[in-house]
Order: sequence, then structure tokens, then C-alpha cells
Amino acid sequence: MAVYILLLKEYETVVYKFGPHENTMGKMQLNKITRKLTKLEEIPDKNLPSTFCFDRAAQRLAVCLVRERGYF
Repeated sequence: MAVYILLLKEYETVVYKFGPHENTMGKMQLNKITRKLTKLEEIPDKNLPSTFCFDRAAQRLAVCLVRERGYF
């Protein structure tokens, strides 16, 4: 006997790490429906400008979404 199960994706979000190198990274979240980027975690190194790294990473993701149609 078969059973029909409905499966709906409620959120379309992706989490990315960003930073100058693998040992020092923050996290950002991209909502693919609203195309909104949110910073989840700061870069833990106080000597590095987290906003600068976040802005550059967000800019690259925006290029991927718009110009390259989502291919990263």
C-alpha cells in the first residue's frame, strides 16, 4: 500500500562562511527568495574589519545571483 506524503520547503536559505582565510571566518545567510543577506557571525579577529569582508562577500554573491543566474 502506498502513502502520499506532501513535502514543502518552508525556507529557501543558504549559509556561507566569509573571511580572509579559513582560520578566521564569519557567517552570512542568504535568503534566496527575498535575496536578502544577513550577517550571522562576525569575524572573530578584532584586527580585521568584519564589515569590509562582509560587504565584499555580499557583493560577490549579488553578482552570482543577478549576472550569473545563481551559479557560484
